[in-house]
Amino acid sequence: MVNKKRLVFILRILAAIAVITSLVVFVPWKLVWPWLSPLPDTIEEQLDDAVAFGFDGIVVYVDRAGEEPAFYSAGWKNRAEQIPADPHSLFKIASIGKLYEAVSIAKLVHDGRLSLDKTLIDYFPELGGRIEYADSITLKMMVQHRSGIPSFTDQPGFWSSEFQNDDEVLDLALDLPALFEPGEDYHYSNTNYFLISRLIERVTGESEQQFIRERILEPLELENTFDSIHEVNMDDLMSGYYVGIEEDTKSTDYDSMIATAEDVGIFLRALNDGSLFEEGEQETYSSIYVYEHTGLIPGYQSIARYHPDIDTVVIQFNNTTDFSDYTNWVLGEIVYGRVVRILRRR
Repeated sequence: MVNKKRLVFILRILAAIAVITSLVVFVPWKLVWPWLSPLPDTIEEQLDDAVAFGFDGIVVYVDRAGEEPAFYSAGWKNRAEQIPADPHSLFKIASIGKLYEAVSIAKLVHDGRLSLDKTLIDYFPELGGRIEYADSITLKMMVQHRSGIPSFTDQPGFWSSEFQNDDEVLDLALDLPALFEPGEDYHYSNTNYFLISRLIERVTGESEQQFIRERILEPLELENTFDSIHEVNMDDLMSGYYVGIEEDTKSTDYDSMIATAEDVGIFLRALNDGSLFEEGEQETYSSIYVYEHTGLIPGYQSIARYHPDIDTVVIQFNNTTDFSDYTNWVLGEIVYGRVVRILRRR
């Protein structure tokens, strides 16, 4: 008969071996040293380390209350031409743009031009029968990614396809089963904000970007935020690189907003301290969306967060991505976290 204590001991040893084996096999060791290495004394040193870890270029903007904003960069703005990274370069901010759209919705709700409780079918009757539960998905659910609508970016071939118009993009998400019943779960879906963008244009009678410019950018005097690559001098835009591909993704149009780190930082500060809002608007915004965001498209990763414990906005852009295992995404988060630790140590 096997001794019970001995059996428990053996099982624990086997469990430990299994854990260690899984770590050896599955942990991306590329991340271990960036995570565990000694924290440098300065942000400049940390960004140099980030380039050594595999980023082509990286930019950081720091707005600490009571201090002048600080700008940092390392690596390349353009690798092929050996142009050093410039902290004032334009950058594709990808899903950080959702913050601007959510603010727009809050303002339109406060104006009485939209209702958070109205449904998708109320605003887009033509989509009845093409999006499951369209008659019970509310605008608020769409803003919060609780609609259950599949994301067109999750569909096979999206990133390698060329689309003639926006309708072809939306078609990827139509006539598919819902991921869940509305309001019952959460799934980040770019289709939600694709429709929100159209809704802003439908209710205002102007382009979404014109509304954002009038109600957000101009009041904050943000002159380096744009709707797309078609509005900018391409020499001002930081290059983007995808691991394993030599081609620069800068000229590829992913329908992303473009901005400098400083412009994003000024916007984020105003979002968090409430100065972006007119009376009553912030309460609406707080009920529907978050106060920070990240962005990711081929060649461009961005992080925008406010840290209340040190009253500091930190924006980080890096121009090297890899969707195959998202190791670069995690590496970007590690570097960002270490930058914030350096700031807290001060």
